[in-house]
Amino acid sequence: MAQHKSAKKRIRQDEKKRLRNRFNKKTTRTAIKALRELTDKAEAEKFLPKVVSLIDKLAKKNTWHSNKAANLKSNLMRHVAGL
Repeated sequence: MAQHKSAKKRIRQDEKKRLRNRFNKKTTRTAIKALRELTDKAEAEKFLPKVVSLIDKLAKKNTWHSNKAANLKSNLMRHVAGL
């Protein structure tokens, strides 16, 4: 267990970050799933920028790798274009 004050603080900070990352990841995954289930093209085109924004935020904070984010965005855009 941590002995130093700074190490205890780091543990508290890491726990907050972990929970925040977990929430953001889950929210984004749910939004991606919802977008993939849409069948109306107009509705999907309206929802796509919101999902892309969520993905970009995760990539910016290095929660997801930038290549993973790019691949997800590419596949979602192809999905919407194909509707």
